[in-house]
Amino acid sequence: MKNIILVTSVFLTTFSLTNTAQAVNPEHLKQLLATKQCQNCDLSNTSLVMADLSGANLSGANLTGANLSRANLSSADLRGANLNGAGLFGANLNAAKLGGANLANADLRSSYLGNTEFTGAYVTGANFQGAVGIPLQIATADEFYALGVAEGQKGNQRQAITYFNQAIAIKPEYAGAYLARGVAKYQMLDREGAFQDAQTAEKLFTSQQNTTGIQTSQAFIKEVQTPYTEKVSAGKPTFTDFIGSLGSVLLQFLPF
Repeated sequence: MKNIILVTSVFLTTFSLTNTAQAVNPEHLKQLLATKQCQNCDLSNTSLVMADLSGANLSGANLTGANLSRANLSSADLRGANLNGAGLFGANLNAAKLGGANLANADLRSSYLGNTEFTGAYVTGANFQGAVGIPLQIATADEFYALGVAEGQKGNQRQAITYFNQAIAIKPEYAGAYLARGVAKYQMLDREGAFQDAQTAEKLFTSQQNTTGIQTSQAFIKEVQTPYTEKVSAGKPTFTDFIGSLGSVLLQFLPF
C-alpha cells in the first residue's frame, strides 16, 4: 500500500512539474530577455527573479503565477497584463504602468510603487504589506490602518506612521489612526507629536461619542505627560488599564 502511495505521489509530482514547465513559452521568454518587447506574450509561471526589465513592454502579457521577485520593472508597460497570483516581492515598480492590469492575489510585499499607475487595475487579494508608495486610490483607510498595525507590531514605526498618514489622508476623522500614529511617535521618543495626535484622537472620539476611545486617549495623554522618571499614578483610568502596553494600542481601533 505504501509503495502504491509513493509511486502515485511521484507520478503526480512529475506530472505537476511537467505541466509547469510546459506553461513557460521559451520563445516568448527569449524574446523578452533579448529585446524587452513582449506584448501579449505568454509568460505564465515563468521565473524572472531579479530580472532587469526596466522599460520593458509587457502590455497585455500573461504573467499569471510568474515569479518577478526583486525584478527591476521601473517604467515598464504592464497595462492590461494578467499578473494574477504573480510574485512581485521586493520588485521595483517605480513609474511602471499597470493600468487595467489584473493583480488579483499578487504578492507585492516590500515592493516599490513610486509614481506607479494603477488606473483601472484589479487588486483584490493583492498583498501590499511593507510596500513603499502605495497610491491612495487602491486601498481604503481601514486597509492602510491595518498595514500600519502590522508594521507597528514588527517595530517598523516609521513605515507604520506612513500608513497611518495615508489612512488619515483618506479619512480625516479616523480617530483610531491618530491614536495609533501617536503611539508610534511615542515609541520613537517624539512626545510632542504623540501628545498632539492623542489630543486630536480624544476630540474626534468625543465627537463620535466613543467612550472607550475617549478613555484610552485620555490615559495615553496622561502617559505621555508623565516624566520618564515617574510612574503614572494609580488613578483610573490608566493607560495600561486599557491597552496593557504601548504597542497593543495599535490593535484597539480597527475599524473605527
